Amino acid sequence: MQIKKFVAPTLKEAIEKMKFEFGSESIVLSTKVLEANIDGIKKKMFEITAGADEIINQVKQPEEPFRTSKSFEQELKKLSDKVFKNKKISNHISLNKSSTKLDGNNFSKLKKLLLNQDLNERIVEKVLLQVKKYYTVATGSNINEYIISALGSLIPTASFEVTKGQGPKVIALVGPTGVGKTTCIAKLAVISKMLNNLNVGLISIDTYRLGAMDQLKIFSDISNIDFHVAYEPNDVVKSIKRMKNKDLIFIDTVGRSQNKTNLLEGINDFLTPANVDETYLVLSSVTTLKNMIDVAEKFKTLEYNGLVFTKLDEAVTFGNIVNLVDAIKTPVKYLTNGQVIPDDIIAADSDFIAKMIYSGSIS
Repeated sequence: MQIKKFVAPTLKEAIEKMKFEFGSESIVLSTKVLEANIDGIKKKMFEITAGADEIINQVKQPEEPFRTSKSFEQELKKLSDKVFKNKKISNHISLNKSSTKLDGNNFSKLKKLLLNQDLNERIVEKVLLQVKKYYTVATGSNINEYIISALGSLIPTASFEVTKGQGPKVIALVGPTGVGKTTCIAKLAVISKMLNNLNVGLISIDTYRLGAMDQLKIFSDISNIDFHVAYEPNDVVKSIKRMKNKDLIFIDTVGRSQNKTNLLEGINDFLTPANVDETYLVLSSVTTLKNMIDVAEKFKTLEYNGLVFTKLDEAVTFGNIVNLVDAIKTPVKYLTNGQVIPDDIIAADSDFIAKMIYSGSIS
């Protein structure tokens, strides 16, 4: 399966380019409008992301073609190398000219910098304690690597693998309203199908939110992914049975306030008979830590075992990610950075998150 972007002055021309190179069986995964500077004049351009099983008129081989792999997170990390450019961290801590080693003043500067990234003081002290163990070898040239390593050691992450041909693995995404569960599922579904050649199915139990089913239905149609709607708990069981030959099934749940305990139990009524293999709690990275902890505690009734942080592109700092995982001891699974399907998602990696927090940037 190949994925490529096509840009043209009109959407029609972009689609014609796609069909010429990929053939009539190709599908549009996402579209967006760009502003390009052509001969000093700003012009509107249309970009589409397209996918195809086989390229009909392949002009040239991609520089780094994706390879089908059973390891789900391997492909996400390959994708992230293209989307999230690994930022080289410039020295945030400039050591005193009189000393090439860490001293009290430098630790004070480091503490202030980490606190400014919204890391809580307990986390900062843990980082400083680890860095202090290496104060005799930590210098101006490598101090940032020690800080990132120390911070990364406090961020648990978990990989995800699915074995093709061994029956469906069922994954449910839960969380408050508006955190981006449906878009996240669309990204994971496309990557599963396009990059890992997995047979994917979708189930929605979000029959309350206006347009929620339409969003997934349209996506499933253009992606050629089976889609079912469950109005009653038993509908989920029936849908899973109908998709017994799938490798992976994603369940999109209705967003609920953490304060509506009875409504959270209603979600459980759907997920329990489905024998869900993994459940991910989806949280917006722009949410305050106090609210994150409240949501995480009250959503425990749904027995989630992984975290997804969305809307990194809207956040100013990222310290609350480690603040939360340290508080609730649950690993991070994925991060998302926008609405583009399937680009804006990355499998969680401790060092990447640490670097993102420390630099205050995702690009």
